[in-house]
Amino acid sequence: MTPDQYCQERAAGSGSSFYYSFLFLEPRRRQAITALYAFCREVDDVVDECPDTELARTKLAWWRGEVKALFEGRPSHPVTQALTTTLKSFYLPQEQLLEIIDGMEMDLEQVRYADFKALNLYCYRVASVVGLLAAEIFGYRERQTLKYAHDLGLAFQLTNIIRDVGEDARRGRIYLPQDELARFGVTEADLLHANHSDNFRRLMAFQVERAQATYQQAFAQLPAADRKAQRAGLVMAAIYRATLNEIVRDSYRVLDQRISLPPLRKLWLAGKTWFLA
Repeated sequence: MTPDQYCQERAAGSGSSFYYSFLFLEPRRRQAITALYAFCREVDDVVDECPDTELARTKLAWWRGEVKALFEGRPSHPVTQALTTTLKSFYLPQEQLLEIIDGMEMDLEQVRYADFKALNLYCYRVASVVGLLAAEIFGYRERQTLKYAHDLGLAFQLTNIIRDVGEDARRGRIYLPQDELARFGVTEADLLHANHSDNFRRLMAFQVERAQATYQQAFAQLPAADRKAQRAGLVMAAIYRATLNEIVRDSYRVLDQRISLPPLRKLWLAGKTWFLA
């Protein structure tokens, strides 16, 4: 199996909405974004699938060394070997790849956030940085596009937090800001025991409203000159926003199930958005 085949299997096997946004890209950009996505999956899985915190830290430290090796021309992992090809064509700063790892490590150190401002650093590292790197791969002419990419990454992460509230709580992580839980009268026990109360629904309506406003803020910053180049991000946004709409239609029942779109609907949304953008 080649490094690119390994990354392709990681992307396709995840069932992620991101995979569908890659399908219409030209081969060079598709290879690059698939390698970047596989890197994100690898370091994210270290935290999600390793119950031993110290072992997870050791693995993330290994990945930091592997990123350094990538930029020194001696990568050993299939993902970083695939990224070697990417670096020949696209500007992916070493410090931003390392910042993604820093974001994943935050999950080992911090499992509660006092307010939305405190949550912002986490979202920046695990999502907005990825958005900035993706924008480099998709291509742009206007610097304003980077503001769009930053905010779109934030919107994606806010969507993930909404979708995965119950799953994350069972892992001991609560990303919903503590002051907002208190404001809406929702306790951590409510999350753990899947109490879909009126208070919880009001809390989640507030979260969805903020996520949708962040999408709108991102779209408003995308220059017309770069809209075609950034179509893959718009595809992701269409799928993610449709998922948000499903969550609303299902009365925010995210504590005991993971709401997602079927593959055919994702593919339909991807094709429609790509060709209309």
